[in-house]
Amino acid sequence: MSRLVVISNRVADPRKTAAGGLAVALAEVLSNTGGLWFGWSGKIVPEGANEALHTQQAGPVKLATVDLTQADHDAYYLGYSNGVLWPVFHYRLDLADFDAGYIAGYRRVNQQFARKLLPLLRPDDILWVHDYHLIPLAAELRALGCKQRIGFFLHIPLPPPLMLAAIPGHDWLVRALFAYDLVGFQSKADLGHFAGYVETEAHAQPVEPGRWRAFGRTVQAGAFPIGIDVDEFQALTRAPEGAEMYQRMKNEYSRRKLLVGVDRLDYSKGLPHRMRAFRELLAKNPETRNSATLIQIASPSREDVSAYNDILHELESLCGSINGNFGELDWMPVRYMHRTVARARLPGLYRASRVALVTPLRDGMNLVAKEFIAAQDEADPGVLVLSRFAGAAEQMREAMLVNPYDTEGTAAGIMMALQMPLEERRNRHQALLQTLRRYDVHWWCDGFLQALDSAQAEEAGTSWLRL
Repeated sequence: MSRLVVISNRVADPRKTAAGGLAVALAEVLSNTGGLWFGWSGKIVPEGANEALHTQQAGPVKLATVDLTQADHDAYYLGYSNGVLWPVFHYRLDLADFDAGYIAGYRRVNQQFARKLLPLLRPDDILWVHDYHLIPLAAELRALGCKQRIGFFLHIPLPPPLMLAAIPGHDWLVRALFAYDLVGFQSKADLGHFAGYVETEAHAQPVEPGRWRAFGRTVQAGAFPIGIDVDEFQALTRAPEGAEMYQRMKNEYSRRKLLVGVDRLDYSKGLPHRMRAFRELLAKNPETRNSATLIQIASPSREDVSAYNDILHELESLCGSINGNFGELDWMPVRYMHRTVARARLPGLYRASRVALVTPLRDGMNLVAKEFIAAQDEADPGVLVLSRFAGAAEQMREAMLVNPYDTEGTAAGIMMALQMPLEERRNRHQALLQTLRRYDVHWWCDGFLQALDSAQAEEAGTSWLRL
């Protein structure tokens, strides 16, 4: 069996379930192959001190990390990855910093990663590169002579062709994707945007469904919506911390219907829009006052960036205004927490909630939506109110789908969720849970790796040119 090599911006110990996300998803396949996980250490070191390669063993998995200097971190991570790619890929051209010259640092760090990774590779390794921080990594590895099969998965959305073309150097960025054997996206919509771009901007020729040829090379691309480990998350719901949280919430809110939102503090999550919809719900439906409480958790995220400070202040102002205008001595409509809640406690909060609000303006997938469904009591389940602009909406059609830009429409959707009869709640939940089990994280992982194993990259003298 070939060894799996995972490359991502950050590396986590796959033995620790608290790590969540990518660590949980990849732990099994990495362990089965005695795999290698490579990425940034999370440490910032002085100039010239970033040449060391750090390795450690995490059970059968080898972890290999490199440090970054402050200049590289600022250009590669804060600058190009999160100052250019993140806003554009989430349809926010107005927030992208195109003029700061970050692209050189982004390229430099990807080159550094390629140089450090190459000596660690075996001839029959299969490489799986994750997310927007590392789009050019395969091209840098190919330039150093790497012949192994390499796949790439984009966890965030891919914007429409014209929006993608607004990025200076967009042609180089997409050309770099052709160094991969397989490129995976979260949704069919994202795959459609990729096809539209490569055919109109790069003049790629469709070879067959899901395969294109350009720059002397073919690339295969597909939609691989990521899932969760349903059994693992349900076990967390029954575990002591989850069960304790559930009981506490049920006792504290026994006379009220609980709504929940759990997000990173990010402009893509539509949190101010959500609060305005909740305010509209209270204003238009007096029966919800003193009976509906929204718990909104907004985990800190990149607060040294001005756009995040702006949304933090707007969100705090809206929460204060709603509580001031509608609150009573014994009831506050919104309980807002600007901190991270332990993953082990979240299932209990989800299970105690009648409604979950997952209403991003744009999201690659959004696993909170899937975790909420997994945590529910099948006999008396809650209702998922889901933005149609989340990647999860393609699979989760039985959720209450809303347009977060439509304040009145979203408020009406929340009201329908609060009033939904038990039989309809059960039917929707049963269908959603069936989808979650069929397309779980193991299906995602196995499906991508099987597609990568069979991908045929017909290379014809491609030269991976430097900028």
